[in-house]
Amino acid sequence: MENFKVMGLKNFNPYVSQWFEDQLGSPTEIQEKAWPLIKAGKHTLISAPTGSGKTLAAFLGVIDDLVQESLKGSLRDETHVVYVSPLKALSNDIHKNLQLPLKGIQDLMEDAEEMRTEVRVALRTGDTTPAQRSAMIRRPPHILITTPESLYLLLTSVNGRKILSTVST
Repeated sequence: MENFKVMGLKNFNPYVSQWFEDQLGSPTEIQEKAWPLIKAGKHTLISAPTGSGKTLAAFLGVIDDLVQESLKGSLRDETHVVYVSPLKALSNDIHKNLQLPLKGIQDLMEDAEEMRTEVRVALRTGDTTPAQRSAMIRRPPHILITTPESLYLLLTSVNGRKILSTVST
């Protein structure tokens, strides 16, 4: 494994760090190993047992970037991140697991009267209603969670490609 620098919460936005510490305490080993690589833009594969913090190991750096853009007033209504889950049930779990930190961080920012733009996450699967799909086109989520089948549909439609054209992760 490549040498890595352990990155604690001190390198994240204070609202992100505070939410994490208030809710979860200290980072897990896998989170401390993954965060510096992810924040440096390196391709990162995380393999760890259930309950080891993989979701936040993968997403907290991206959430931090989106929060920082929001605070600067530069977070646009466009999709920055796409997460492709092989199973619809897993995509639902990831969606729910991201709602908690996003809501908690948003609440901290609102309490400090710092809220600029809400970081949005949406789920696009075969169960997504036409109204929900239309809403995503009008106001794309910052984080889009989808399945391979739905990603294919996005890639083959004009509006889907437009949503995906701004993705960086």
